[in-house]
Amino acid sequence: MFDSVADAYDAGRPAYPDEMYRALSELSGVDLDGATTVDVGAGTGILTRALRARGAQVIAVDPGAEMLARLVSRAAGEGGEEGERGAPPPVAAVLADGNALPLADGVADLVTYAQSWHWLDPVVSIAEARRVLRPDGAIVGCWNLNHAAQADWLAAYEARLAEAVPTYWGPAVEEWSVPPIAAAFEVIEERWIPWTRLVGIEDFLLGLRSHSYMAAMSPQTADELVDRQRVELRKAFPEGLLSVPMRVYLAVGR
Repeated sequence: MFDSVADAYDAGRPAYPDEMYRALSELSGVDLDGATTVDVGAGTGILTRALRARGAQVIAVDPGAEMLARLVSRAAGEGGEEGERGAPPPVAAVLADGNALPLADGVADLVTYAQSWHWLDPVVSIAEARRVLRPDGAIVGCWNLNHAAQADWLAAYEARLAEAVPTYWGPAVEEWSVPPIAAAFEVIEERWIPWTRLVGIEDFLLGLRSHSYMAAMSPQTADELVDRQRVELRKAFPEGLLSVPMRVYLAVGR
């Protein structure tokens, strides 16, 4: 499904704040510099690139060929040639499903799921993560979320989505909650990390197009929804720049 929105995903999805990576190392006990990390559901490489920039050796796993192609292309354009002094470690891209990792036992210090674990089998995927981890390794799930309760305009934006999209799942739905990855661990640390995203309206709307419920729509219906959101956002922000309250949900299991 996400291959069809690879461009929007790459351009519109936000990166994670620096504080998340500090918290990840603190809670997991794993130094990212030199760590072997399996990034499951890596997509176009938002988390992969950030881990790599911090010195991690990343094995990026995703079932989408177009998503991985974009990841590889972006990685190739960053940091110089393999082996060059100061260059980030190379990325190994693996076309595979997180429920059946084609990796040997005990090869990883970290297994990460950035916006991805909720697409996998909650039992099988964690069993696979445990299998490929070293004894002192850690499993990490993280989600970047709009914090709609912090801004009326953002709550209204989410409410319009909930009204227009039958398959919408987000903060405008009363029973919405973060994916229950914490229930899959015996030992768990959780942290909420607030931050603010400054983004132009058009890039913000590209992020909207990258969601699965948008990919499932006809192009005309999706365009009409984006146009309605654009009109309302421009009313609220005529200068075209949004200050979006965000929060990262981070869960770490050892």
